[in-house]
Amino acid sequence: MTDNEHEIEQPDERVPKRVIGTPPPGTSMLGTVEAPRAEEEVPGVTLQDEAKARKAEKIVALCFVITFLAAIAFIISYVVFQVGSPEATGASNLALGSSLTVAILSLAIGIVIWVRQIMPKYSLVQERHLMVSDEEDRGVVGRTFVEGANESGFVKRKLLRRTLLLGAAPLGLIPLVLLRDLDNTKMPGSQFNKLLRHTVWGEKTKEGKPLRLVVEGTGQPIRAADFNSPGGILSVVPEGYEHDLNALAKATLILIKFRPEELKSGVRQNWTHDGIVAYSKICTHVGCPAALYEQNTHHILCPCHQSTFDAADGAKVIFGPAARPLPQLPITVDAEGYLVAQGDFEVPVGPSYWERGDAEAEARAKGGQA
Repeated sequence: MTDNEHEIEQPDERVPKRVIGTPPPGTSMLGTVEAPRAEEEVPGVTLQDEAKARKAEKIVALCFVITFLAAIAFIISYVVFQVGSPEATGASNLALGSSLTVAILSLAIGIVIWVRQIMPKYSLVQERHLMVSDEEDRGVVGRTFVEGANESGFVKRKLLRRTLLLGAAPLGLIPLVLLRDLDNTKMPGSQFNKLLRHTVWGEKTKEGKPLRLVVEGTGQPIRAADFNSPGGILSVVPEGYEHDLNALAKATLILIKFRPEELKSGVRQNWTHDGIVAYSKICTHVGCPAALYEQNTHHILCPCHQSTFDAADGAKVIFGPAARPLPQLPITVDAEGYLVAQGDFEVPVGPSYWERGDAEAEARAKGGQA
């Protein structure tokens, strides 16, 4: 065995070391590396200035690093900020929304700068020509049209032509009628808008007396003297309509007993009786029953989308997607001491709809709640 056979082959130190995130030597992300060629000028292609491109490269890299950090912050926020109260839910939404916004925005900015300041610019020219058919083609089309009209009898048979035009004329008016119907306040005989604006609380009994408030489910009238525990809450419906689902869809109430000093300026005092306030139970977001009540904070919570209302301040929205307060119903007591409605709600109940703004304007003109 010769000395050469005992020699150990040493690695070639000139071979470049592979860096993490790069392809092996001799290949590229798109395949085998070709021999470098001198840059050739290609018509319509403008290469970016190398100095500006390197500067833009650093900005893009910074944007991508920010995206990474913001995405990590989103994951951490999801774990750290636990929901369970309006305050905790608000903090969680703020942290998650802010971090996700920064991550997506920085990624988008980096990609835009990459495309506009690093990649080559192309000038593309699209050749166009006149879109006019030659005389022969136009002649063929004209003759075909005339032959078809003659064969159909549209010109010869006047009865068919006139009845066709007669039948098609109203079809052109249908879109105008449908668009006109959007203004329900001016359509003769339309009751849609009226039904949305008003509830049965504005009606009277057969004896001409105002409707009493009765407990939902039992139909028991409510005597104000018996409903005297501060913090108490009842689900209430109008007497005589306990089983009318269409009426209850708008007229169901929540009745809350307050201490007089707990009521704030948002509550219409002349619509209350001895600290008893009646609000619509229909959430002003999408119409879910808002009946969860937190006695210590006087907050009414809608379980569908977590809209929260301050019952001590006119049921104003303090959290969630609802856009306006729960309407307050004016109440008083009758001669026997039972709670009754003074009249209907001054503003429409439930979610907003197309003409609700007109009703709001009328209420403001009367000095009602907005």
